[in-house]
Amino acid sequence: MSPDVPLLNAYKQDFFLKRFPQTLLGGPRLRLGFRAPPYVYVNQIILFLIPWVWGGVGTLLYEFAVLEDYHTAALSGGLMLFTAFAIQLTGLYARSKSMTVQRILTSDILAEEDEHEFSSCAGAETIKFLIPGKKYMANTIFHSVLAGVVCALGTWYLLPSRVTLLCGSVGGAALLFVFGWVTVCTGEYSLIVNTATETATFQTQDTYEITPLMRPLYIFFFVSVDLAHRFMIHVPALEQMNQILHILFIFLPFLWALGTLPPPDALFLWAMEQVLEFGLGGSPMSTHLWLLAMLLISAGVAVTSYFIPSPVCVVLFMTGLGFLLSLNLREMGFTFKHHVTRHRARTKSKALPSDSRTHYTWKECGFYIIMLALALVESSLLHHFADFSQMSRSSPQTIVGYMLMILLAILWILREIQSVYIFGVFRNPFYPKDMHTVTVFLKKQAKLMKIGVARRTLLTLVSPFVMIAFLSLDSSLQRPQSVAASIGFTRAFRMVWQNTENALLETVTVAVTHALIFNKDLWWNRNLNTGLRLLLVGIVRDRLVQFVSKLQFAVTVLLASWTEKKQRRKSAATLCVLNTVFSPFVLLVVVLSTLLSSPLLPLFTLPVFLVGFPRPIRSWPGAVGTAASVCADTVYYHQMVPGLTIALQSAMAAGSLSLFLPGSHYLGRFQDRLLWIMILERGYTYCSINIKGLELQETSCHTAEAGRVDEVFEGAFVREESTRGCSLNEHFGNILTPCTVLPVKLYSDARNVLSGIIDSHENLKEFKDDLAKILVWILVQYCSRKPSEQENVHKTENKGKAPLLIPPTSNPSPQPQCPEDTDSSVSEIFDDWCDGNIFDDEPTSKKGKEGKGQLKVFPGTNSSLPGSTELWKVDDLSTDRVPDNTLYKSVMLGYPAPDKGQQEGMVSIPLVEFSSHSHMVSLPEEWRSNCLPDVRMKEMSSIFPEDWYQFVLRHLECLHSEEKTSNVLEEIAKDKVLKDSYVHVAMTCYFSLFGIDNVTPSPSHILKVYSGVLPWSTAFDWLMEKPELFQLALKAFRYTLKLMIDKASLGPIDNFKELTSYLEEYENDWYIGLVSDEKWKEAVLQEKPYLFSLGYDPNMGVYTGRVLTLQELLIQLGKLNAEAVRGQWANLSWELLYATNDDEERYSIQAHPLLLRNLTVQAADPPLGYPIYSSKPLHIHLF
Repeated sequence: MSPDVPLLNAYKQDFFLKRFPQTLLGGPRLRLGFRAPPYVYVNQIILFLIPWVWGGVGTLLYEFAVLEDYHTAALSGGLMLFTAFAIQLTGLYARSKSMTVQRILTSDILAEEDEHEFSSCAGAETIKFLIPGKKYMANTIFHSVLAGVVCALGTWYLLPSRVTLLCGSVGGAALLFVFGWVTVCTGEYSLIVNTATETATFQTQDTYEITPLMRPLYIFFFVSVDLAHRFMIHVPALEQMNQILHILFIFLPFLWALGTLPPPDALFLWAMEQVLEFGLGGSPMSTHLWLLAMLLISAGVAVTSYFIPSPVCVVLFMTGLGFLLSLNLREMGFTFKHHVTRHRARTKSKALPSDSRTHYTWKECGFYIIMLALALVESSLLHHFADFSQMSRSSPQTIVGYMLMILLAILWILREIQSVYIFGVFRNPFYPKDMHTVTVFLKKQAKLMKIGVARRTLLTLVSPFVMIAFLSLDSSLQRPQSVAASIGFTRAFRMVWQNTENALLETVTVAVTHALIFNKDLWWNRNLNTGLRLLLVGIVRDRLVQFVSKLQFAVTVLLASWTEKKQRRKSAATLCVLNTVFSPFVLLVVVLSTLLSSPLLPLFTLPVFLVGFPRPIRSWPGAVGTAASVCADTVYYHQMVPGLTIALQSAMAAGSLSLFLPGSHYLGRFQDRLLWIMILERGYTYCSINIKGLELQETSCHTAEAGRVDEVFEGAFVREESTRGCSLNEHFGNILTPCTVLPVKLYSDARNVLSGIIDSHENLKEFKDDLAKILVWILVQYCSRKPSEQENVHKTENKGKAPLLIPPTSNPSPQPQCPEDTDSSVSEIFDDWCDGNIFDDEPTSKKGKEGKGQLKVFPGTNSSLPGSTELWKVDDLSTDRVPDNTLYKSVMLGYPAPDKGQQEGMVSIPLVEFSSHSHMVSLPEEWRSNCLPDVRMKEMSSIFPEDWYQFVLRHLECLHSEEKTSNVLEEIAKDKVLKDSYVHVAMTCYFSLFGIDNVTPSPSHILKVYSGVLPWSTAFDWLMEKPELFQLALKAFRYTLKLMIDKASLGPIDNFKELTSYLEEYENDWYIGLVSDEKWKEAVLQEKPYLFSLGYDPNMGVYTGRVLTLQELLIQLGKLNAEAVRGQWANLSWELLYATNDDEERYSIQAHPLLLRNLTVQAADPPLGYPIYSSKPLHIHLF
């Protein structure tokens, strides 16, 4: 597709040009898509200026010394409060009117949807258009009160005399007064008249009407600083801040329109994360509720430490609580709850529900207890006995600092050699080059894994104690406790465990400054304690990493817009020149987004950069793993996630994934599968992740980017053994940097063309012979494994006497009647075969049948035939008493129905005896009914493989008998009655699978029957009435097809034993069916070793076979530029939620080989993205 596709189509452009002025002004709709009367615009202007009017009244009274400033604010606020209630009540009255808004009838189908017809200036339809009203009455009251407060504070904030004192000039004060009131009016209009659609949209739906509170919230913040300055006059920094904010106040409408300031919900979550991570030493959490709970607990720890008088107790408190809060308390609580529940269940003798979550073991709990005890002992002893003399090069803390420097260097080296690239640029010479098989890779990676164990030991067991020693020896803890010290050291002792790698880097930085700077008069040493120094270093470290990532992302977007020919638009040259000329402003935008820790938003993914609004590190408001575009391919990701989690555990512990922090993103690739992994939270020896699976049915854009991903991974992992030296990363500009490969047990997908096999006449002829054998084998195996229905009958005092069974008679029986409520799928099957041209003899209609051809109990008298027994009426057979001379009952098997009017009381039926053990493999009675003419049955009986039948029976292994197995099997094999029943059932199934014409099947016939679409025949209804038998026949048919393919590939079968081994393998290790079957999904989740499916490619006109093989294979994993992901997600949110640009062919979703734009959009949370799988937060133990 051409890169010059419109960024917005014509309709969306007009829509955007109407929405943006409304956002800028706070809600007035001054640009409509239809012609409206002038009073519509006049009314909006009046409503917009009302706050200014009431504020102006109060301002005049203050300037003329009639009222004091606070009286002036109260008067303006009261007037605005009354006006707000009047506006809301007017809107309620208009909505209660029965008259509805009339639409303009137009022949233009592309006309604006919300065209209205207005009858008067104050008409109900006009009011409803101007004042849509609130959804909840509570918001009607609350927002009205809030409007009065905002007007009062705005009047106080913008008093001319006060502003003149701050600015020092009347002209500047006049500008601030005029444009300041414009800011207040935009906030008031959005609050009580009509809420503007904000550019900074976080939630897809504003359920609780939070959006109107956004602008008043920021007005309150600016006013609060002014109020603080009023009551704290002698604070120069506060005065300067107040002056800056007064100037910035007039630019708030532009910041709101540009989407730089976050909505209240996003601001709240972002602020909690920032305070928890940088102020209290915690980590962003995987759920909002746990984030709030952890923030409150951590803040409580910092406050409590301030009131502890003893320095030693303070150190012990901070060390212990820092360690405990860094653990995965949620999962530990779940484990405790699970053990309590299990104990109660045992006492009550109830079974426990199964749970797939990972539980902490007592061994791990013991490890944590030991680590906590050692940390407490170390910190208390060092702090109690240490010499807190002046800082020198030989002081204990300085020596510990040197140890930390050595540790940092060692850990950094050990981490870098675990990945395929060093610094993401130079290929690691120690990383294995040959990765064609899992065995070879694991063998060559064994040395790296040993190094990984050493690194994990140093990082988990050694580094925390060395850092605790450094903190415990700090002299700042000996001074009187202050708020700054409590916050700084609470964070420091928490970071030691929560994020050991970053804490080590920060501590080494502070130690280096200690070693280099001994001047007490320097600001660094005079005003800051060690805890605050670590806090500042941590913020600088985080912002510096963000700045580098954002700058790399911006440069990639800029260069790719010109260097990538498929991405080069006509405006590319202009945009490159503008970015070069205004590079200081571009750099300022990058710096500002870095300081706010907000995404760098490339508008439409072009090199036009904006500061996105700050939001949580996960970028999306919904709970993790609650939504996904589930499809048939979801099951493959579901199956591989447990194994992938185990592989990630080893890779993370060894350091193969580089430095992973909350907000880090990784991309995994295997065959046609793409995995998106995000780090949600991290603590001591654990981290929480979310795994998403992207679509397998690849679009053109998906294919293009997936191809580039393969190219990037091949350049890193597929190398010759003879290659020497440290080569460079050829794809350094890509946002994807290869890290490592992970051995995971999953399904490999192979698709083969079956031309020459399924259409071979010889193979199809053998197919019919094999089907008869496999039908017999399936039926025998089924009957030998099922619980015998007659087992209890044979354990009576008449044990040893044989039961009686009537074989099929020579007279044809009527066909069974098809139930009226036959499943719709059967009708579809019938119609499918009736529409085709494969069979010549196809019935045009179905005729009603007299009976269902099932086993019937007949009343009777003395039999007139030798060997017959007396037949009893069913009513005469009591459950408590059976006549002594009644040894057996007889059943009518396929016997012709008596003619109408014929006497039914006397029927003579020849009976044949079963052997004593035949019930172990006897077929269910309901299957023995006859539905085929005698001629057809005799013809089919000649096909029955009697020698194979004898072989199968003599080699059964699942019979449960007290007698010798070989004798029992020999007796069963010689039972002619049992054989006749198998002939009848197997051959009837055989006939129903091939239909009326018993000829060599065609490939299309095989595909239809394989898919469960049977041809019509006289046995069709008979088989459909027996779902279990139908499934067995279908299973036999599918096994036969698989056997035909195997024989064509591996050679013919020599004997029955080899055939049996094939069938047993199919039964135990294979699932042979359709991809759309529910059992296919079950087989994948149960991890069947092999799965097979038959299909047809209409484009190529060939039959295909698909084989899934479960084996341990390598998944290639790379790290994504987190800021590139956040930036593209921010643009996606802006485009879809504000500009409503949901065009499937829009520019920002097209394939981009460097930014991986299409894949990034897919990985977004629904409804904006469409991953087909998204896991709940997965907790990984790292030690």
